[in-house]
Parts: sequence; C-alpha cells; structure tokens
Amino acid sequence: MKKIILYVLGALLLAIVTVLIIASTKPDTFRIERTVSIKASPDKIYPYISNLHNWATWSPFEKFDPNMKRTFSGPPNGKGAVYAWDGNSKAGSGRMEITDTVQPSHVMIKLDFLKPFEGHNITEFMVQPNGDSTSVTLSMHGPNPFISKVMGTIFNMDKTIGKEFEEGLNNLKTVSENQTAAALM
Repeated sequence: MKKIILYVLGALLLAIVTVLIIASTKPDTFRIERTVSIKASPDKIYPYISNLHNWATWSPFEKFDPNMKRTFSGPPNGKGAVYAWDGNSKAGSGRMEITDTVQPSHVMIKLDFLKPFEGHNITEFMVQPNGDSTSVTLSMHGPNPFISKVMGTIFNMDKTIGKEFEEGLNNLKTVSENQTAAALM
C-alpha cells in the first residue's frame, strides 16, 4: 500500500514539475485578436466603441451579472472616459479607461482587472473601411505573469477569451448593421 501511495505522489509531483517547466517556456507577453467584417461605415460603428455607455448594447461581458454595479466618470466618450464595474464572481471587478482615440479608426483602452484575478492589459479596436463594409479588429495584449503561464498550460486562453471577443464583435456587427438599416428607412 505504501508503494502505491509513493508512486501516486511521485506521479503527481512529476506532473506538477512538468506543468511548471512547460509554463516557464511560455512567452512573457500575450496577444489575443479577432476581426469581423461589418456592413456599415466606420462612423456608424465608432460610437459603439468610443462611448463606454454604448457597450451595454453589444458587449457579452455585460451579461455576466445583470446586477453588476457600473460607474462612469470622465468625459462621456473618447479619451479619458472611464467605466468601472463590480459584479459577481463571473463578472469580477475592474476598470477601463480610454487612453487614445483616432476617430473613426482607433480606440485604445487601459484595462485593469481587480477580481477574480488581477491583470493589467491594453485593449484596442482598429476600424478600417474595406469596400462596402468595415473591418473591425479587437485585440488585447499585455504581460503574461507566471500564474497565467501555468493556467495557459491547462486552459487555452486564446480560445476562451477569443470566443467572447467573437461574440462581442458579432453583437457589434448586429447593432451597427441594424442601425444603418434603420437609418436608411
């Protein structure tokens, strides 16, 4: 019986060491990026991303906690606009601030997660006309601390967060195209 316990403990220790070694080889930064094509002009899409009050119409993160506390400060949109949230364990808490804008093609956001895990990243939207549609790219990049590297050996963060980015971009596509269609009527 003691041998079995020792083998199990040895195997467990080997698994932990292996995960730690693999994690140590991961890059010190990360980048997640997704793109969608929207049949609307950049000036129709831009207000949905440059005005944090409009995020409730398309952001999938807003659904994580319907009772989430939200606060806005700074200007209503553009550089200096701030949105902070405090929600349940799924929504967590954090703050984002628009740090740079180039209307109607670029929005840069400093994104600070406080709970359930602390993280400090940059989120960017690139909005580029492409014929009769507009290409919108959403990216997030930042440091990849060791705990994130360890989690990355177990969970594919690009797929997990990327799926939420895709949902958000598809929601943005829907509201932007519906607004354009409604404006044409």
